[in-house]
This record gives sequence, structure tokens and C-alpha cells, in this order.
Amino acid sequence: MTMTQGQLTGTAIREHRQRLGLRQVELARLVGISASYFNQIEQNRRRIGGKLLSDIATALGVDLALLAEGANARLIDLLRDAQTSEQRLTGDFEAPEAFASRFPEWARLLAARHRRALTLEHLMESLTDRLAHDRQLADALHELLSTVTAIRSSASILVDVRPLEQVWRDRFERNIIEDSARLARGAQALVDYLDVDATAPDGTTSPRDELEAFLEDNAYHFPTVETSGADAIEGIVTTETRLKSLQAKAMAREHLRSYLHDANKIPLSVGAKAVARHGIDPLAIARDLDVDLASVLRRLAAMPEAMLPGPVGLAICDVSGAFLLRKQVEGFSLLRHGAACPLWPLFQSLSQPLRPMRRLLQQSNRDHSFVQTFTVAAPVADLGFEEDLLLRAHMLIVPQRHPNPDKTAEPAARPVGLTCRTCEIDDCRARREPSILAQSQKRKPPARPGQRPFARKAP
Repeated sequence: MTMTQGQLTGTAIREHRQRLGLRQVELARLVGISASYFNQIEQNRRRIGGKLLSDIATALGVDLALLAEGANARLIDLLRDAQTSEQRLTGDFEAPEAFASRFPEWARLLAARHRRALTLEHLMESLTDRLAHDRQLADALHELLSTVTAIRSSASILVDVRPLEQVWRDRFERNIIEDSARLARGAQALVDYLDVDATAPDGTTSPRDELEAFLEDNAYHFPTVETSGADAIEGIVTTETRLKSLQAKAMAREHLRSYLHDANKIPLSVGAKAVARHGIDPLAIARDLDVDLASVLRRLAAMPEAMLPGPVGLAICDVSGAFLLRKQVEGFSLLRHGAACPLWPLFQSLSQPLRPMRRLLQQSNRDHSFVQTFTVAAPVADLGFEEDLLLRAHMLIVPQRHPNPDKTAEPAARPVGLTCRTCEIDDCRARREPSILAQSQKRKPPARPGQRPFARKAP
């Protein structure tokens, strides 16, 4: 059974204590509790927090967050994806959460290598797609070939035609010089068009990657924008080392302007009081504050975690299904590259604009992990008479505790996948391609009333 992050606090304490060579009784005496009580903590039988956890972290000489939170959700997702992506490796694997807790440095190294492999795979697919379908690339190559042909023709005339009048010789030589300059400009433009910084040490090879790294480093919260408003945006963007490209800086400015817009609608103190009254109930908060639901979802995901009952994630996409924002949270993986599961409410809401949706979901690669999602698709801006409707779908993701502690009865959650290639749900009506995972644990999504389940054809 996979342990949750919260259950690993005791395991993390035990690992750090053993590295220091301390006995349980010694560490228990340092923090002022009995040895038997401390043993229950290390066995994950007692939940702790507050001053006691802080005292234990101080005694061990480690960061409090390392004990309280364990490995972050992004790291766990990468480790789990690395495990399922290697079909040749068989056998029993230790839970990613436990591995990350016992060997944090190795876990980060493995996750970084796997993320690098995913990024390079995505680059290869993108460049292959460009070579096959990119009209601009085809035109650029045609221009290069035409220029090379022109240079060769002029050079052939100069070599083969004897005698050649000086006025014609000067003209062909001038043509060669001009065509050579045009060839150099075209070749440089083609290199710039195809160039991607694949040597970036952190795997951020696109403006979108730079933006996500920037948001993650700031925990999606920007206090200076809250207090100083628009004047703080340019200072943040220009001094942020994660934002290397002009495109990433432009995207960061747009995100921070949207952040400020939401902060003006729902000041931090007002949002905190609304959460205290309603909990994480976005629709109740929206009605209480008379604010649109999409702004509430974005605002909740940007609030400090200390102001919320627990961590939340957020996914935003446009009508093409392309992700515009991905805030990971434990219990539900968000795909970094490629096409995600079409069963997600995020995509279904695009066909029903402005309709609030609440769904309890369970991902196929998550044992006993459930999330409550709150979703709405809203217009990007107010429309004029001649303008097309542009929508963005927002899905807030809230991890849920298992309603039955013994996990003997599963709640009525909707099974969904991450992407078809790694999904274990059998006979899925939305499947685009066969899964690469062994079908040892098959689960079926509920069939609609009056509808026969989808039967997959034999290959």
C-alpha cells in the first residue's frame, strides 16, 4: 500500500535520527517526551505538528519543512512516472514517497534525469513534427536551395563561358556576392528558428518551462504585488534569474497582471476570512464575495498554504487543450508534455461554459488517493458583437482523505487517467492508444445509463 506524504513524517524523523547515530531515548529526552511516545511517532502511529515537530527538527539539525512535508508533489510525480515508463524493469518497487524520504538526494537526481529525458523526447517529437508539417520551415529550406542553385549557376557561367566580357563578369560576380549574403542570412534565420537551449541544466528548454520554474520557486504567491500593485511587476520580472528569454518575461508579466487583477477583486485578508467561513468551497466563496468563480479558483491556488486547510493544485487550459498553468499537488498528476486524459472535467467544461462542476476523482496510477475538483470554463474577456468567444478552463484540485480509514470500501470516485500511454483503466471509451503498462490491475469507468461499455478491439 502506498503511504501518503503525511504518513512519512515519522519515517523521515527515523532516517535523520539514524544518520546522526542517536538512539530513540536520547532524542526523546532532548525534545521532552517519553521514549514510548517517540517510538509511536517514528512508527507513523501518531501525527505531530507545531512546537513538537519544530523541536525535533531543531534537535536533528534539519529544515522543518523536510519533516513536515517530505518530498514535494512534483518530485513524487516524476519518480512515479520514471517507474512506470520503463517496461523492461520488473519486480517490486519501493513506494516513491518512501524512496524520496530515505534517499532525498538520489531521488532528486533520478527525477532530474527523468525530467531531462522527457524534455529531450518532447523536443525530438516537436522537431520531427516541424520537419513534416511546418510551412515556414519548408519555405525557408526552399529559399536556401534556390539561393544555392543561383550561386552555382553564376559560378558555372564564370568558369565555363570563355571569353566573357568584363561587364558580364562583373555582373555575375556581383550576383554571387549578393546571393551569398542572402544565403548567410537565410541559414542564420533557420538556425535561430530551430534553436532550443537543450543544454539548460535545469531542463527549462522553453519559455513555458521558465515560467513554471519561476512560479514554483515563488510558491505561486507574490507578496510585493499584493502590497505595491503594478509598480512591483517589472521589478520582479527583470530581476528574476529563472526568466531567461524575452518570451518567458512577457508571459510572466501577463501572469502577474492577471494575479494583480484577482488580488484586487479578492484582497488576501478578505480571501482568508472567506476560507475561514466556507472552507475550500469556491462556489460558496464566489457567491459570498460576489466574484466570478474563475477568479476564486485562481486566487485560492495563489494564497499561502498556511491560510488554507491544506494544499491545492490548479490546472488552466485553453480551448485547444494546451496547458497554460500547472500547479502540482499530491494525489493528482498533471502532464508536463503531450495530451492528457480527456475524461478530466477540465476539458469537459469547455463544452459547457460558465457551468460549475464538482467531481471526486481517482487517477489510475494512484492507490487510495482521491481529489475533489472544482471546474469552470470562463471567457477570457468581455466580448464585442463581432468577436469570437475565447474560453479558458480552470480546475482547482483539492486532495481528499480516504473516507474509510481501513480502505475496505472505495468511495464513488470517477476513475481517470494521466495519459492513454500510462493509463490502467480498461475498456475506456476515450482511449486514443493502447497503454504501455501491464493490465494487471484493471479498472473500468462507470458506463452512462443506457450505454454499453466501450469494447477495445483486439490488435
